[in-house]
Amino acid sequence: MTTHPRRISFRNRSIEIAGNLYVPDDFDEAKRYAALVIATPGSSVKEQIGAIYAEKLSAQGFVVVTFDPSYQGESGGEPRDLEDPAARVEDIRCAADFLTTLPFVGEDNMGLLGICAGGGYAVNAALTEHRFKALGTVVAGNIGRAFRQMQPMAEVLKMLDAVGKQRTIEARGGDPRRDPWIPDTLKQAEASGVTDPDLLEAVGFYRESRYCHPNSTNRLFFQSFGLLLGFDAFHLVPELLTQPLQVIVGGRKGTTGSYDDGKTLFDLAPTKKDFFVIEGAGHYEMYSKPEYVDQAVDKLTVFYREHLGA
Repeated sequence: MTTHPRRISFRNRSIEIAGNLYVPDDFDEAKRYAALVIATPGSSVKEQIGAIYAEKLSAQGFVVVTFDPSYQGESGGEPRDLEDPAARVEDIRCAADFLTTLPFVGEDNMGLLGICAGGGYAVNAALTEHRFKALGTVVAGNIGRAFRQMQPMAEVLKMLDAVGKQRTIEARGGDPRRDPWIPDTLKQAEASGVTDPDLLEAVGFYRESRYCHPNSTNRLFFQSFGLLLGFDAFHLVPELLTQPLQVIVGGRKGTTGSYDDGKTLFDLAPTKKDFFVIEGAGHYEMYSKPEYVDQAVDKLTVFYREHLGA
């Protein structure tokens, strides 16, 4: 299995995007390969979930690109830690641009995979980026829906007011505000009364497992909430989605909403589609546990081979 990806970069307008390119073990630049772009979860960097899936899919014969989103990780852009759905979707389109410059990638053999919030971004990108010929999602989340439903609508409206006030503060020269995505440690989570198993699993994975990475700051630029709360990843799916779709969800629903988001996406899609449940798997277990990830990769491999060719 590939363990040393090639470092790459491409641009999203004025922002330089840092990425990694994974190739099969028997890679031959004289051949043409099917290629995949992976859109990763919110707060995640390319060395985490994207790397896990990229290594396994490249071992199945695909060329795979992972990257840090604009404003995050090793990619450029200011302000830092901004989560901008429009930029995230454009990052994906720019990754497709990059793939078309590689002589060993078939222009008509490009696919897209989105994981967690990256699943929603991937869906949104695929609606208007038809160079991607097949779309796969793993525990896809509609991040706008998730943030809106995390609290009563009255609190959502208060949050939007708070965003406006913070923008005013920063426009007048005040300090920018960055909040944690999740508690920084399990001890901190437990001290603050967190009991939700999914949230505790997220903290364990991102902050205390071997997948914890220094480029993942666990900080969200506060103004991001104004962009996220108005975003719907699945808007126009019935009208604009044309690609074959593979939806993969964990069978243990938990509280993340990704099972329901996956089912909503599946129901909305007018294309050839498949809904695959990995029994017993929770949302965050689909990030790294081999017994679950390998099932997802096996399913995705069959799907992409069918629709992308070699």
